[in-house]
Amino acid sequence: MNYSVVLTTLMFLSGLFWVAYFLWRRLDSQADEHGLARWLGTLGSLFPVLFIVVSVRSFVFEPFKIPSGSMMPTLLIGDFIAVNKWSYGLRLPISNTKILEVGEPQRGDVMVFRYPKDPEVNYIKRVIGLPGDEITYRSKLLFVNGEPMPQEQIGMWIGEGQNRNPSGRRPQLFTEELAGISHEVVIYPDRPDVSSQTWTVPEGHYFVMGDNRDQSLDSRSWGFVPEDHLVGKATRIWMHWDCSMGCVGWDRIGQAIE
Repeated sequence: MNYSVVLTTLMFLSGLFWVAYFLWRRLDSQADEHGLARWLGTLGSLFPVLFIVVSVRSFVFEPFKIPSGSMMPTLLIGDFIAVNKWSYGLRLPISNTKILEVGEPQRGDVMVFRYPKDPEVNYIKRVIGLPGDEITYRSKLLFVNGEPMPQEQIGMWIGEGQNRNPSGRRPQLFTEELAGISHEVVIYPDRPDVSSQTWTVPEGHYFVMGDNRDQSLDSRSWGFVPEDHLVGKATRIWMHWDCSMGCVGWDRIGQAIE
């Protein structure tokens, strides 16, 4: 369901009801004695609330739930995150048309965007390549413009609850330096390497990857993210819900996303 369309439609309808009620009262001082007028007034009273909700959701922050493990260990299944809609420009709801330049994605950002093959679906990945960059992925090592992004092995990745490791698999946890930005990635050493691949990011597009490198459907398989598909920068975890682990994950609430 496209909640932006639903909320925006409800806002406009409630606004029409509010205007109709206001005009009726101006023309007829006894308008409130009519049942229809009272209904218009009640429905119209929702307009300020919906206006605030749509404005905040469209221009400031929007909540999202993480449905898959493609961004482990940074984000886990069951995380609820806040996304800063202001980071990459002020955009109109529904059309996503940019009306004010504010900022652009930076390498290393964790970014929410509309999936290019189905814009009704939101994806979240890490920005790896900016317009003009050359990206190579070889032997599970990332190269940006010919420079390898250093990795250091930490140990085995142990997932818990609904994020537990696949049966019989031993994923490893690494830190990766992405152009001076350190973050963690999960790699499956026992999973066969694909042949070396290189991509050049076109203007107006971005190359993204999941931190769970061997369990992520990302730019390596479906291509680049167009600029007009950007939604915002993921900033913070505001809730974690996993009832196989006692439901609320208190230790994750409030964590910054880096």
